[in-house]
Amino acid sequence: MRAPRRPIQAVSSWVRRQPPKVKAFLAVISGMAALVLLRAIVHDHDNLFVAAEAVHSIGISVLIYKLMKEKTCAGISLKSQELTAIFLAVRLYCSFVMEYDIHTLLDMATLATTLWVIYMIRFKLRSSYMEDKDNFALYYVLVPCAVLALLIHPSTSHHLVNRVAWAFCVYLEAISVLPQLRVMQNTKIVEPFTAHYVFALGVARFLSCAHWVLQVLDSRGHLLVALGHGLWPSMVLISEIVQTFILADFCYYYIKSVFGGQLVLRLPSGVV
Repeated sequence: MRAPRRPIQAVSSWVRRQPPKVKAFLAVISGMAALVLLRAIVHDHDNLFVAAEAVHSIGISVLIYKLMKEKTCAGISLKSQELTAIFLAVRLYCSFVMEYDIHTLLDMATLATTLWVIYMIRFKLRSSYMEDKDNFALYYVLVPCAVLALLIHPSTSHHLVNRVAWAFCVYLEAISVLPQLRVMQNTKIVEPFTAHYVFALGVARFLSCAHWVLQVLDSRGHLLVALGHGLWPSMVLISEIVQTFILADFCYYYIKSVFGGQLVLRLPSGVV
């Protein structure tokens, strides 16, 4: 006689059997439900952005723990860390010349820890770096982001260089995780600490996206007008949504793995 399956396993099995259109619909419904819940329990939506930065910092801390405890950087994408350092550095510059606030301090802390991770991978733990798996060409990310920033950027009163830099870091942040996803795609097996880190990124990106979406809803669209005219306001919102959906598939399998009691995450073909 077969043992009854857990509810989470039954739901997971049912979702897995559904066609792609149904899965996409369920993902949208789940996202909308999460937004409604956040809107009800979080009154100051700026706290969501701070929470996103805090969760990102926690993810970096998990990486630091992995590097210090296991003395290996296997499964970590150096290129994703470098892209993260670039957009954080550019965003810090923009913060100093355009708007200095609590986010600036959080970015400084995150940049410092990211640079430490890069140093460890490049110099201290180089022998365990999976360079052959980390084969995503950075110019596929940097060049399109730079061109897009030159074409579509804020129309505020700041200097053109600052406005282009601001747009560049927004676009780069949205897709900076792609090299890390390529590494996981190449290996198919993700060890726990790396999986925790990428899941933390997914949560941080969702909170950041929720912050912008709820701000737009609460202002009845006036926030988009305040950001400027043209395509820029829409591109900000699209960038936030894109970086959330990039990690949505991985987060699903991460949650499924955790509830299934698996320490090592095994990704099926086609994921990420």
